[in-house]
Amino acid sequence: MNRTLYTFLFYLALPVILMLLWWRGIKAPAYRKRWRERLGFFTPRHSETEQPLWIHAVSVGETLAIVPLVKLIQARHPDLPIVMTTMTPTGAERVQANFGESVTHYYCPYDVPCALGRFLKKVNPRAAIIVETELWPNLVAACAKRDLPILVANARLSARSAKGYARFGKMAAEMLEQIDLIAVQNSTDGQRFLDLGLPQSAMNVTGSIKFDVKAPEGSERLALALRDMWGKERPVLVGASTHEGEEQVLLTLYKALLDDYPGLLLILVPRHPERFDSVAQLIKSEGLKIARRSHGQQPSSQTQVYLGDTMGELMKLLAAADIAFVGGSLVERGGHNPLEPAVLKKPVLMGPYFFNFQLICDALQEAGGLWVVDDQTMLIEQTKQLLEEPSLQQSVGEKGYAFVKQNQGALERLYTLTVKVCRLPD
Repeated sequence: MNRTLYTFLFYLALPVILMLLWWRGIKAPAYRKRWRERLGFFTPRHSETEQPLWIHAVSVGETLAIVPLVKLIQARHPDLPIVMTTMTPTGAERVQANFGESVTHYYCPYDVPCALGRFLKKVNPRAAIIVETELWPNLVAACAKRDLPILVANARLSARSAKGYARFGKMAAEMLEQIDLIAVQNSTDGQRFLDLGLPQSAMNVTGSIKFDVKAPEGSERLALALRDMWGKERPVLVGASTHEGEEQVLLTLYKALLDDYPGLLLILVPRHPERFDSVAQLIKSEGLKIARRSHGQQPSSQTQVYLGDTMGELMKLLAAADIAFVGGSLVERGGHNPLEPAVLKKPVLMGPYFFNFQLICDALQEAGGLWVVDDQTMLIEQTKQLLEEPSLQQSVGEKGYAFVKQNQGALERLYTLTVKVCRLPD
């Protein structure tokens, strides 16, 4: 398929895409807000002469991944305006939560030339940074046509995604040839980009800036305060960034452990906010006593499951945990970032589906900071083993922490490339 045919088909699909957006807004009303921005219709909230740096992060994970780089740029270039785009309202919320009014947010336009043309004319960016793997042929072509430098930051490309791009071999190769630099997390992903047609000169292995994650300031003090409220002696298990199907597994795990650990507190933090209410109903249907963080409730001695149904507080809850299960891994979603609990010295459990973080998880498992479970039965066994042996909890947590610290430094390398590729002012 060439880009002309791709564009024609995208235009044909656009009414259906907008209908799906409206339908999704039934459960998540935020999808219906500011929808015109997705077609390039909006009033710029900055001067057209400012030439901001444009950073595109598709959703929550990508937004959180790029936060350290954005903060570093702001610290060293305080007068540089920054525009961030996302595709999801939850991504938009993370931009607002992390940067407030210091960063301007828009929804990224769909990958059709008319919408992209309107967007680029109004924003007038100096350069584009695309986070991880959100590559669209017309977006890249529109930037290249305007001689905008394009940097793909903290890039990764799983074997599955590489196969998807390979189906559009010529179009993918043409797109990659228009990118100034792809800063990849590792050489394996870098080779996949090269195999698809990326010039060798446009690839640089910087490592993953996810390793530069830091424990929240005062996290130990906060963890002690939370544990004082919850009950110091209670063991605490967190299910982080869980998806549909995983909460049920964790609730079954909880019930299986109750006889031996009657004081066990399970904290569930669903990945998507539109599922908060349905997860609350699931907990109640299991006959378990629930407290909801969004309601300002703190677990009492009788609370069995604490629902972390707020945004941006996962690290706080992880800090107060004994054991962390990272979701999206017992179902085929590709997993989420295991380094967040690891940097807090928590033993990490994950299911077998972590292809989005394959090399990180493989290395963390080899270092002894991650235990991979194949199914519910194995999850129960491994959790019970960690609960029975506090010294083992500490050992696994320390190994994970050491692994994270050993691999830090990618952020500074990526910043140096950003200054060069995006022509940032001195």
